[in-house]
Amino acid sequence: MPNVVVLDYGSGNVRSVVRALERIGATVQLSADARAVAESEGLVVPGVGAFESVMQGLREVDAPRLIDRRLAGLRPVLGICVGLQVMFEAGHEHGRDSTGLGQWRGEVVRLDAPVVPHMGWSEVRPPQDSILFDGVREERFYFVHSYGVLTDPATGMDGRTTPPRVTWANHGVDFVAAVENGPLAATQFHPEKSGDAGSQLLANWVGTL
Repeated sequence: MPNVVVLDYGSGNVRSVVRALERIGATVQLSADARAVAESEGLVVPGVGAFESVMQGLREVDAPRLIDRRLAGLRPVLGICVGLQVMFEAGHEHGRDSTGLGQWRGEVVRLDAPVVPHMGWSEVRPPQDSILFDGVREERFYFVHSYGVLTDPATGMDGRTTPPRVTWANHGVDFVAAVENGPLAATQFHPEKSGDAGSQLLANWVGTL
């Protein structure tokens, strides 16, 4: 089975991600070692908490450069929860503006909903050609978040590159639930907390490595 590194930079949900990947048969290493990150067949970037604190943790282990290098070499990366959010250009949280990794266009903002955080099981709307959601298109996934991306990351692309596949969900407003874009994919929900559907989604991603 493929070798996967779960990036160890101080995020709180790493152990559950490691266990979920091990359950589907992946060989998993929890590490921030630059060589391990570079050489693994897949890299998972988990994230819980505030956008800026996740970015600070990533910067402390040189993750922005390591992620850039992997993607330049078309080596797969999967972001989870705030690990999706930091792939965008910026986050606006608790009155602070923070710079993200800028892999996709868009900004992370507070959900405009009667109840925040959005916590629990929700349906998603994947595109027809989604690889991540193969076999689980009709399933619900587990979300815990107060912020999200409300704009399509394909907006404003020049047409010379393939636009990302975007999956949407709704909590008061439509927000980005997942993105698939060549070697880079990410989910706003927690597949490691989403039961059999989450396991299948992770297996779908591991199957692309």
